[in-house]
Amino acid sequence: QVLLVQSGGGLVQAGGSLRLSCAASVRTFSTYVVGWFRQAPGKEREFVGAIWRSGSRTSYADSVKGRFTISRDNAKNAVYLQMNNLKSEDTAVYYCAASTYIGDVVLQGLYPYWGQGTQVTVSS
Repeated sequence: QVLLVQSGGGLVQAGGSLRLSCAASVRTFSTYVVGWFRQAPGKEREFVGAIWRSGSRTSYADSVKGRFTISRDNAKNAVYLQMNNLKSEDTAVYYCAASTYIGDVVLQGLYPYWGQGTQVTVSS
């Protein structure tokens, strides 16, 4: 069992920045693909981005490309979501998720392990 603990988030003005962290309870976190998802009020949860095991490859949703950056520090068993130039439409609960499986990283079903979620609110 893998426990993912998220931190960061909060309230920020439009144009501001926030960083979310996702810390894993396993030492083998470097073997996991990690995805970030978000769910806005009244909407379905959607893919934000993902980072591959070594951290050399990332993928982003078009809506956040160029503004969000995912990175990881495998020595600390952690993955980060840096969010810049935030917009009101980025307001959502953000989740990290981890998987050892290889597949389409945008699919939520790929990920058996999920963080508890953290609220990000962007005021306009």
